Amino acid sequence: MTDRVARRTCAQMAVHELLVETQPEYRERRLAAEEQTRRSIDTGEAMRVTSKLVTIPVVVHVVHRTKEENVSDAQVKSQIASLNRDYRAKNPDKSKVPKAWKSLVIDSNIQFALASKDPNGRTTTGITRTATSTDSFGADDSVKSRKTGGADPWATDRYLNIWVCNLGGGLLGYAQFPGGPSKTDGVVILHTAFGTKGAAKAPFNKGRTATHEVGHYLGLRHIWGDRNDCSGNDFVADTPPARQANMGKPKFPLITCNNGPYGDMFMNYMDYVDDAAMYMFTAGQVARMNATLAGPRKKLAGL
Repeated sequence: MTDRVARRTCAQMAVHELLVETQPEYRERRLAAEEQTRRSIDTGEAMRVTSKLVTIPVVVHVVHRTKEENVSDAQVKSQIASLNRDYRAKNPDKSKVPKAWKSLVIDSNIQFALASKDPNGRTTTGITRTATSTDSFGADDSVKSRKTGGADPWATDRYLNIWVCNLGGGLLGYAQFPGGPSKTDGVVILHTAFGTKGAAKAPFNKGRTATHEVGHYLGLRHIWGDRNDCSGNDFVADTPPARQANMGKPKFPLITCNNGPYGDMFMNYMDYVDDAAMYMFTAGQVARMNATLAGPRKKLAGL
């Protein structure tokens, strides 16, 4: 039985730092991806992409040892529905966004759909299932290869690959920034933090772990910029500075880093709060994600 995870943990930056240390070419590719993203914003290409609806094809790889880990098709579909609500700003709980920031909440015009064709053009449900003898996986990408007990990805430039499995070490998930190795590109989510039904367990049962990790996949940083001293930068102008990750269900306003009167935007999908306490992206984050789709992930968007 999987241990209940009480606090959000994301291995995004650990994965990023490991790639920096072990793959010399990764740093150069990341810098190139950032430059593409910035150029897309500066030239207005990001706004052009935002003005049209982009549908990202998704393949979900269910890697399972136990019955609970073999999540149902219904649970997978509930996650796709949750992603679409959050990214299209159709989530009812956006009404909780503080008045000062309500004008920042916009439709990203990004939606997700389970793939209907596999890489060979055959009809598919967009869901693969792989039995494994591995008790739990870590942030080492072993779930992304059949040789190490996981499942091989589909063409990562044409599909958003999401692996669902039992993650160890208290991890809820992790993703790969644009510019990373193609053979490991995609998102990994703990099976009990995936979707809104079935094995999904509170306080991570609203599908927001995937919303958060797909945000990384589309170029977003954590809201506090991953520096716990107010010097972090998430490269988005309309998100306030914050001292560190927020957990649980904070009360508004939560002031740090001289960011009063409104304080931390802890209800942002890129913080670490519980699923029920996060319910917004900002216009700046939407621009950055669409710039990523106009730049380093152009083929994924069909552009």
